[in-house]
Amino acid sequence: RLFRQDGTCYQQAKQVLHAAVPDQLQGRERETGILRQFLQEHVLGRRPGSLYVSGAPGTGKTACLSRVLLDCKDKLVGSKTVVLNCMALGSPHSVFPALAKHLGLPVATGRERVRSLEKHLTAQGPMVLLVLDELDQLESKGQDVLYTLFEWPQLPSSRLVLVGLANALDLTDRSLARLRAHPAGSPQLLHFPPYTKEQLTCILQERLGQVAGDPVVDSAALQFCARKVSAVSGDARKALDVCRRAVEVVELEVRGQTLLKPLPGGES
Repeated sequence: RLFRQDGTCYQQAKQVLHAAVPDQLQGRERETGILRQFLQEHVLGRRPGSLYVSGAPGTGKTACLSRVLLDCKDKLVGSKTVVLNCMALGSPHSVFPALAKHLGLPVATGRERVRSLEKHLTAQGPMVLLVLDELDQLESKGQDVLYTLFEWPQLPSSRLVLVGLANALDLTDRSLARLRAHPAGSPQLLHFPPYTKEQLTCILQERLGQVAGDPVVDSAALQFCARKVSAVSGDARKALDVCRRAVEVVELEVRGQTLLKPLPGGES
């Protein structure tokens, strides 16, 4: 028996299969540890620096960082954390006014805007942790935006710690080759490989294990889903979507069967 004929278990299953940030990230212990260590050394240790996190969509980059930031919330209270999704910015240069707004700086234009940010980030004050998700959206002609951002932590008296997340493994080699001329200026690299079949199976089992009662989805079905997704992309979000859709299909079938059952006492 693969499914329980009980409406509430389907609702619970669909809820736990949503791609929210879980309490425990399966198969990402190494990466989570590196992120934690980086924040410990740079933000709490007041050492400016940069980290470039790469990996295909659905490999857990944003989820891992979000989990670490939540876990370290109390420790980071003495610093300023700014998280920007670059996909939401109108253009690469829009990152500067967006950052200025979060830091409470007056609106400036052109080169003056960058100068005022540099002045602020090299003045006395708490450490600033800047997280830029979808960093590849900031690629521009001459890469001036990316160079400016990654060179800020190297300025004398800088208090900026920069963490950039993007899909491309070679963004720093391709777009930021000039940084390699200064080894101290090159960002630390962290790559998230695609999830394996075993890791995806663990993720699905852990999520569905939160649903009370009998298993909603058969173990063999979970392994089949994990095997197919790992062979194509290793995308955990895709595996969660496939399982959630399967639960929805069965829920509709069960609901249809329940509606067609005759009423007790032969009533029409």
